[in-house]
Amino acid sequence: MTQNTDYNLSLFERAKAVIPGGVNSPVRAFKAVGGTPRFVKRAQGAYFWDANDQRYIDYIGSWGPMILGHGHPAVLGAVQKAALDGFSFGAPTEREVELAEAIIERVPSMDMVRLVSSGTEAGMSAIRLARGATGRSKILKFEGCYHGHADALLVKAGSGLATFGNATSAGVPPEVIQHTLVLEYNNVVQLEEAFALHGREIACLMMEPIAGNMNFVRASVPFTRRCRELCTEYGALLIYDEVMTGFRVALGGAQSVYAQHIPGFAPDITVMGKVIGGGMPLAAFGGRREVMELLAPLGAVYQAGTLSGNPVATACGLATLKEVSRPGFYDALASRTRALVTALEAAAADEGVPFCGDSEGGMFGFFLLPELPQNYAQVMRTDGARFNRLFHGLLDRGVYIAPALYEAGFVSAAHTDEDIAATVAATREVFRTL
Repeated sequence: MTQNTDYNLSLFERAKAVIPGGVNSPVRAFKAVGGTPRFVKRAQGAYFWDANDQRYIDYIGSWGPMILGHGHPAVLGAVQKAALDGFSFGAPTEREVELAEAIIERVPSMDMVRLVSSGTEAGMSAIRLARGATGRSKILKFEGCYHGHADALLVKAGSGLATFGNATSAGVPPEVIQHTLVLEYNNVVQLEEAFALHGREIACLMMEPIAGNMNFVRASVPFTRRCRELCTEYGALLIYDEVMTGFRVALGGAQSVYAQHIPGFAPDITVMGKVIGGGMPLAAFGGRREVMELLAPLGAVYQAGTLSGNPVATACGLATLKEVSRPGFYDALASRTRALVTALEAAAADEGVPFCGDSEGGMFGFFLLPELPQNYAQVMRTDGARFNRLFHGLLDRGVYIAPALYEAGFVSAAHTDEDIAATVAATREVFRTL
């Protein structure tokens, strides 16, 4: 049954007159899947309601931050209390120190941390720091990994091995990305050849441990191990982008998951966001003390922000970290997420639909493919038209997944067994139409 989208449609038309594309972040426009975006009116727990008061089970959770669900009482209370004290001061507060201490306590690779306002800001600042620490210019990233919309990172792979990237956005001059190398994710041979060619010029290797913007593709253990070894051998810094995975897949982030398989594994710099702000605009980057002390005002690498360490955002983040640190939290979250993916796989098999899925902690992804892809090129083989039918079929049945083929999904502590069962039942119905 098609839902009435009259109010959503009228809001979208109003928005398009004053906001480019009608949205303030492109994926929200439903351009990839077609149709009218849902304008959220309110949210609570595992649900949100659109402009027509239609309820949806929410599997994007603000793209990851809402790990406790919407409107968690402890978080809401902390934010309300903080707001009464003031919204912003442009001066230090005790709460930002407490949040920095809380992050460092849970992520052993970080001796110091700098709070900022967005993942993009954290990512570009981490790269500047790496360049300042090494005195080198080149950076290495992987196709399909997204690290924010900083100019030097909006690149795709070149036509040959270890070629420099080509801009994927207008407004990015070629000279800005001439120092960016783009390689294939999970390709150890290509990685080794790139370091052999450019190793002494590379300031940093930046990677997502689980790439969440080509849906859900995890770095293999051998690939991750080799990234660490080559960075150490050539004097480059390993930057782990955990904006999405930090405190989402485990209490110690994805790096704690890989450390179980790679003894002593640790990145040099970690970039975080989303969960550490609990839904408020907040991110961070941190690492070894000798690297972090190169930042102004101690060192020559400049970085600043008027709203960095915002007192309301830090209150939200602190309350969230307190809740996710309770014993058994991640075991329960991971179990529920795995249950969702396993049940979806079973439903697809019953209905004869090619399907595979994966999850870690409260993050998951699925592909309309017979087996899990390992890189961006393999992800691109997914049947986009079939996914769009799946998306709209679920939307019509009150289940909201990412409105794009290449985005991961998120389960919160507020999702119940009944929510999972309803989601699987709805998906099974749609599978029958595919």
